[in-house]
Amino acid sequence: MTDEQRGDSLADQAAAWVPPWDRPRPPAAEDTPTPPDEPGAAPPDSEEPGAGEPQRVEAASEEVAAAAPEQVGSAGPDLGGVTKGTAGESGDAADVPRRQQAGRRRVTAVPEPAPELTDTELRGALEAILLVVDEPVSELVLAQVLEQPAERVGPMLDEIAAGYTAAGHGFELRRAAGGWRLYTRPEYATYVERFVLDGQSVRLTQAALETLAVVAYKQPVTRSRISAIRGVNCDGVIRTLVTRGLIEECGTETDSGAFLYRTTTLFLEKLGLNTVDELPPLAPFLPDDVEELADATR
Repeated sequence: MTDEQRGDSLADQAAAWVPPWDRPRPPAAEDTPTPPDEPGAAPPDSEEPGAGEPQRVEAASEEVAAAAPEQVGSAGPDLGGVTKGTAGESGDAADVPRRQQAGRRRVTAVPEPAPELTDTELRGALEAILLVVDEPVSELVLAQVLEQPAERVGPMLDEIAAGYTAAGHGFELRRAAGGWRLYTRPEYATYVERFVLDGQSVRLTQAALETLAVVAYKQPVTRSRISAIRGVNCDGVIRTLVTRGLIEECGTETDSGAFLYRTTTLFLEKLGLNTVDELPPLAPFLPDDVEELADATR
């Protein structure tokens, strides 16, 4: 072949060359579907390699996106992508011990009832407590300490007191200030006083005794009323009685706003009285001309 023929053939080839993007595309496989029932149907030869891959990837991504909210979103951020079913099962399993522990905490042991004491044991227990008390103790407190019905404690105390009196002991059990306490008998007061005081005098002064008597019989009473009855200023004496715990303030008078005074439980205890109603009547200690004296002071 000559050089001219070779050059013409190259020029012809160059002129006839068509870029790939301008070339006609072959028909797609779905344009000429092969019936599925047709036996021996073969895929078309014109199908390009990897032509169906984009569709499969896209479908797979849609499936993942649809499944993601059920698996990840329902579990919450704290479960780290755990599925809903797994999270529920693990939560129920973890809550079982907690519910069991809570149930155990609520269960409280029922205390066993205290054994019932016999009459002899109850008598001895009451006597032991009454020997160490420093103030009158009520029947309710004794029943609570001994864990026995109060209906048994009261009659037993009366029986003990009657037994001491019948036996002629130097002490007796009696009610005082709303409770029970052991006291020495009045006929032995001289010997007890000699032993306790041992030469020391702790008696109240005459002024203090008079003021205390006014408060006891006129309570509640104001300081000015006490001073008017006694005829002297009683401020110092009243402070002394308050300090010793024999009288106390119990409110104020409605009209003047002055403090009111009354006797205390210690006063009843010292005199061996249960209430102020047991104070002796005042009439036998008054002079015969008390009405004349009262008229003279008005």
